[in-house]
Amino acid sequence: MTELSSRVGVLTDGDLSDEQRAVVDWLAAHDGVAVEPVPFDLLAETDAAPTATAAVDPASDVAPDAASDATSLGGSYPGPGVGDSADTLHRFDVLWWHRAAPCPDTDPLGEAAPAIEAFLADGGGLFLTLHALASVDSLSIESIAPDRVDEEALVEPTGVLWRSLYADHPALESLDGLRHPLRAHGVAPAVRYERVLPANGEVLASTVRGDTEVPGQMTAVSWTAGDGAVLGLGAPVLFADRPAPEGPDAAALAETRDRLVAGCLRSLTVRDGTPGRPTTGDDLRRLRDRTAESGESGVGGRPKYHLTPPANWLNDPNGLIRWNGRYHVFYQYNPAGPFHNTIHWGHAVSDDLVTWRDEPVALTPSPDGPDRDGCWSGCAVDDDGTASLLYTGGDGRDQLPCLATTDDPGLRTWDKYDGNPVIASPPADLDVLETDHWRAEFRDHNVWRENGRWYHLVGTGLEDGGGAALLYTSETLTEWTYEGLLLAGGPDAGAVWECPELLDLGDRRLLHVSDYENVVYFLGSFVDDEFTVESRGLLDHGDFYAPQSLDDGDRTLTWGWLPEARDVEGQWNAGWSGAMSLPRVIEAGPDGGLRQRPAAEVTELRTERIAAATDVALAPGDRRRLDVEGAAIELEIEIALDDAEAVELSVFETPDRAEHTPIRYEKDGTLSVDRAPSSGDPHAFADTQSMSVPPYDEPLSLRIFLDRSVIEIYANERHCLTSRVYPTRDDAVGVSAVAEGGRAALTSLSAWTLGEAMPTDDS
Repeated sequence: MTELSSRVGVLTDGDLSDEQRAVVDWLAAHDGVAVEPVPFDLLAETDAAPTATAAVDPASDVAPDAASDATSLGGSYPGPGVGDSADTLHRFDVLWWHRAAPCPDTDPLGEAAPAIEAFLADGGGLFLTLHALASVDSLSIESIAPDRVDEEALVEPTGVLWRSLYADHPALESLDGLRHPLRAHGVAPAVRYERVLPANGEVLASTVRGDTEVPGQMTAVSWTAGDGAVLGLGAPVLFADRPAPEGPDAAALAETRDRLVAGCLRSLTVRDGTPGRPTTGDDLRRLRDRTAESGESGVGGRPKYHLTPPANWLNDPNGLIRWNGRYHVFYQYNPAGPFHNTIHWGHAVSDDLVTWRDEPVALTPSPDGPDRDGCWSGCAVDDDGTASLLYTGGDGRDQLPCLATTDDPGLRTWDKYDGNPVIASPPADLDVLETDHWRAEFRDHNVWRENGRWYHLVGTGLEDGGGAALLYTSETLTEWTYEGLLLAGGPDAGAVWECPELLDLGDRRLLHVSDYENVVYFLGSFVDDEFTVESRGLLDHGDFYAPQSLDDGDRTLTWGWLPEARDVEGQWNAGWSGAMSLPRVIEAGPDGGLRQRPAAEVTELRTERIAAATDVALAPGDRRRLDVEGAAIELEIEIALDDAEAVELSVFETPDRAEHTPIRYEKDGTLSVDRAPSSGDPHAFADTQSMSVPPYDEPLSLRIFLDRSVIEIYANERHCLTSRVYPTRDDAVGVSAVAEGGRAALTSLSAWTLGEAMPTDDS
């Protein structure tokens, strides 16, 4: 059992319950622990004269049998006294309120809050377990209580899924791994955060059920409070109603519970490992340092020069804007861990498009607002000198557009419009798709100004089938008129179109939408508020989704979300999820087709040239190990097939080729990435991604960016394929090439090592 030495006051509302008595007995079994009950009524009596260690009065609020059991409490039992609350509490290291039954309408913690907050300010610790966690908002440290407060029947071993970011927390000191079942069956309190997050607390753990991770059920949270700390645990830590002896691994589950709870108490005793919510840019950079120390910064891990979150979860790029000469990328961010849940807006800023700096979270859901359940995708515009955000607010089954503005030149703090949402409902005369989650699929906002008016696209789906983009116009950003469908895809176009964006490429307009699988684009014209399609295609043929752009004067810059290609367990173990593509310049070519290339500034990432326009001849079947290697490099290659059927370029290759990722170019114009041999990681996906590169593109010119777990390919500045792979070996840094069925050549091979986009203290 975890070593535990402390003075613990067990808070009680009147008589000790059976469950609370079991906690007292459990504490008493630890050598060096002094424990005594502390009734809430006593803490509310702050006007009484101080009294030293008075004997227990049988008529007091403490149960008489608690006093008679004093000899079982391990060490001295002076009794709580009836004096000043500060005098009552000063002798404890930790207060523990453990409550298996729902709290009464009159919250006893609230009545005792001043005394407890004074105790915390002086460096004390408070442990809230089961239903006691539901009262944390009675203290000034937190305004949002858990939104799931009831009971549930357990049908499989259920416990904590601890965040890898806090694997060194004292709660896990005597436990191995991150998944710790605590109880296998019976009815247990269910107290946790699900659709909302604490405003100030840091989530430490979610839920594991059997072999299944349930990240969205968050059961362990820590807060800082003055010099003290609070730790809440809503996981099933029951002591009186023990599992039946014949239950599955009953003894092991009880031992895990004991080790976890003792570790939690120890963390509060030594004032260690109880973080509050990171709020400043420096806080977020420290999170980045912690994940860098976890080993996820090597081959197959966190990208080095692609933009990533400081930790936790990133998805869609949002609110891209150049403001006061600096580039701002906001993005969908979940501060509670590497999973999609209650979404905030993360924020990164750059002066040069190359190196980025973490900024404080920009948008946070408002507990009583139309964005209570999330601040989802949207955009940024300049409204006559005022930076403004249009974003999707989620509240229950509704998702509607909201507005926020700022006069902060650094775009760090935002004021939400009092009249949100700025569109009260989807169009009444349109049969918008309703799903189990949403009353109407109506989200994601692209706003621009043209011809003296604001234009506004909203993504949706229609009941009769297919995604669509809806068009609104306005004189202001607060009152919108529905103009009609800009474009509808029909029943074969995906159920919902997300993140629509209409870009002005000069003599062409580009509309792109994300249909749950691909980013589909339409090239055409936009005249008299009507869009006419001339051609279509995919922006990227791999792991690339929900792109957004900014107008940078003489060019359009686009970023896309690069989702992970590994399962939930793999992402949880890593502690982070999601990356951004490199900034891409998108334009129409002379032939009217689409062109994509990395922004010119990307070349500033180059730190060393490791190959210079080398010509490599490839004989049939003769694999050549190229004289370049690295996990974070850029390759420029021209491939001439001659009479070969195909050329395979193998990257992230180990010397024995046990791990390697083939990039294959075939005579019919197919370019593919085969992930099956990429990794020995069982959590990684193992499929093949491909795209067609038309024959007129011969010889093939490639720019390939390898970044630990990212492969970003640009083919002849026309076609893109981005892939996520996860080599497990440190020597998976080689590059080789082979021709199949004939001769071929790499007519030009250049390569560079690339530097850090978001340096950590260890960089």
